[in-house]
Amino acid sequence: MASLTRKARRREAYSMKLEIDSFSGYRIYPSKGKLFVRGDSKVFRFASSKNASLFLQRKNPRKIAWTVVYRKMHKKGITEEVAKKRSRKTVKHQRGIVGADLATIAARRNQTAAVRTQQRLAAITKAKTEKKEKEVKKAKPQRPVAASGPKVSKQQMKGGKAGR
Repeated sequence: MASLTRKARRREAYSMKLEIDSFSGYRIYPSKGKLFVRGDSKVFRFASSKNASLFLQRKNPRKIAWTVVYRKMHKKGITEEVAKKRSRKTVKHQRGIVGADLATIAARRNQTAAVRTQQRLAAITKAKTEKKEKEVKKAKPQRPVAASGPKVSKQQMKGGKAGR
């Protein structure tokens, strides 16, 4: 019973609770390392006195080359773990815009500049003629001027004393 089989030892090895070093990111095995509790009750675990010392000196682990954080930031040692992801090329699709389907868009694109200018001028002249017609219609229905007699103020019309 004292000697465990290989499988049992392996299973036991997996069930260990491994902690992570707060500074370096290294694994801390059971019964190893130091625990530091700050005044605000935040817990920090360190694998070695070197890590604890650097932490207490307020060193930035992102600037220290052997820490896990530094290595992740500078993409060290990950080439064998993760293969490069293939990026898909974007495929362009033509879609119609509201009020114009693909056929009209293609037709407009294939037009020459001269045809466009002719269409623009035709549209401008059409708009101008419509505007003139509207102005003519507005000008016609004016009220005829009433027979002008002596001008009477509102006060006089009401029978006021003004003007006597």
